[in-house]
Amino acid sequence: MAKSYKQVYQMRIFLVDVEPPVWRRIQVPETYTFWDLHVAIQDSMGWLDGHLHEFVVRQPNFGKEVRIGMPNDDTMSGEEILRGWEQKISDYFNPDSRTAEYCYDFGDNWDHIITLEKIVPREKGKRYPVCINGERACPPEDSGGPLGYMELLEVLADPDDEEHDETLEWVGEYFDPEEFSPDEVEFDNPDKRRLESMLFD
Repeated sequence: MAKSYKQVYQMRIFLVDVEPPVWRRIQVPETYTFWDLHVAIQDSMGWLDGHLHEFVVRQPNFGKEVRIGMPNDDTMSGEEILRGWEQKISDYFNPDSRTAEYCYDFGDNWDHIITLEKIVPREKGKRYPVCINGERACPPEDSGGPLGYMELLEVLADPDDEEHDETLEWVGEYFDPEEFSPDEVEFDNPDKRRLESMLFD
């Protein structure tokens, strides 16, 4: 059963160390957990959610840095990871505590900066989460992190490169790094996604 809520959190998701910039602006219910936010980030960016992830955020009242995600032996730091589905975003984000870090894929290390831009009233009749803006496609999965992706773009831009045809076949002929439309973003049910992740863990 969907939880009732009166406010939504507007957040900007910025992919670090990738040029030209890749970013999204999304609005999510105030009742969201960090797991729910993770799913919304994955869906809005265009990631496939096939790797581990981790949030790094500070507790507003104490300033203590905490890590939130899916507890696993393969965590980035070896420190305690709080379960994302047990941590509410409203306990960490507020007008005085606006930012968090989000890492996806501990091999490629896709780092994102999450910024709470504002908290606004829920619009009657509007479905949330929603992506309201953004720029550029996110890099293909397993493309080697920011450095690997920049090299991939150079190869794609040079038809004479000996790796051009093979790289184009790998990313798909319809891949356009400049293309993004918020209207094409489809959000999955986070509870369903979590159940699937548990079944295939």
